[in-house]
Amino acid sequence: MTGFGERVRAAIAQYGHLCVGIDPHAALLSSWGMDATAAGAREFGLRVVEAAAGHVGIVKPQVSFFERYGAAGFAALEDVLRAGRDAGLVVIADAKRGDIGSTMDAYAQAWLTPGSPLEADALTASPFLGVEALSGAFALAERSDKGVLVLAATSNADAFGQQRALLQSGDTVSAHVIAEVSERNAQRTTAGQWADLGFVVGATVEWQAAGLRVPAPPTPILAPGFGHQGAEPTQLTERFGAAAPTVIASESRSILAAGPDRLAAHISRRAEEYVRG
Repeated sequence: MTGFGERVRAAIAQYGHLCVGIDPHAALLSSWGMDATAAGAREFGLRVVEAAAGHVGIVKPQVSFFERYGAAGFAALEDVLRAGRDAGLVVIADAKRGDIGSTMDAYAQAWLTPGSPLEADALTASPFLGVEALSGAFALAERSDKGVLVLAATSNADAFGQQRALLQSGDTVSAHVIAEVSERNAQRTTAGQWADLGFVVGATVEWQAAGLRVPAPPTPILAPGFGHQGAEPTQLTERFGAAAPTVIASESRSILAAGPDRLAAHISRRAEEYVRG
């Protein structure tokens, strides 16, 4: 099977950079005429998948908006994840899991094991208990042709103090995360291909201020912050520079607010803006 990085590369080549977030906020469910229940979240998610297929290559369910409904919510999420993958979309589970040892391994098994109920193509993960703590997830991703997208530089201001703190090496914490994961990628990635272990870097992050350098080898960069949070498709190259070709530009509320009847057309128009850039 083709690795996650190369699947993202193919999706961007065919459809452009846009990734549609699947975030069934209570307010969005209400505006769509749906109940704030697991059943409502399921219907919402399935409609987004249907509208996205054929217009974009990547979707990103936000796990929390399903998890809040307990077991029924996870069952709804299972259906949405399966529908996305059955539709040929690259599906990123935005769960931001992070722990140590067997606990992190179990999280990885839940989301990255082929055939598991919550199977996705990639999982977002937090490295702030140490990048090495994610080694089990990285190993499973490699065996299963999956991806892990590691939080590196988020755009929320309250994270700046920790993520931009300087280490003895002179690197920021964010830069250190990218360097350490990139070293793993270099050991396991065929020359000329995109790596499978990627990063989450907010679209509104100033790379110089965060001390960031372009990852090598190239790898997918999930970039929340487009649309509702202020970044626009025309700014993608300006904001990400040499890393721009690998960016997965995630939009949620700015697209989902179009409502179920106009969603497919809105996704199509917005995706074209990223193609034109």
